[in-house]
Amino acid sequence: MKTRAHGPLHRAGGFTLIELMIVVVIATILITIAVPSYFSQIRKARRTEARTALLDLAGRQERFFSTNGVAYSQTATDFGYTVFPQVVGTGYYTVTACSPAANCDPNAGPPPAPSYYLIATPVAGQSQAQDAQCQTFGVDSAGRQFATDSGGADNTVYCWQR
Repeated sequence: MKTRAHGPLHRAGGFTLIELMIVVVIATILITIAVPSYFSQIRKARRTEARTALLDLAGRQERFFSTNGVAYSQTATDFGYTVFPQVVGTGYYTVTACSPAANCDPNAGPPPAPSYYLIATPVAGQSQAQDAQCQTFGVDSAGRQFATDSGGADNTVYCWQR
């Protein structure tokens, strides 16, 4: 008759519930840190897209003025667009042009005519519309750059330098 030797117990392979819960807690902490940072970077990239579109449109305005010589335009077809407001880039912002700038410049003292004011605003219903820090961007014919937060307060330094 064979008897079994009593030796140390051999543990079956696998994870214990405590080890699995520790991994879940660590993963949750990493996700809690990473996801907001990711969305912040996405928001900043979309802001860059809006600023780039405004500066491109400002360049088109200046070209139009240099060939026309009398006034700036607020007609979208003069700049290769179909209509204002025009959705630009990946579809998170619209741009529009006002000429003369006094027609839509929210800042005191728009540049004297001939002048323009270009505005970029988030598309309603898109995630960028919840960007409370940089809600609108603007550029005028004097080269000034503007930005406002969701409350309408000036946030130019933060929005244009980030």
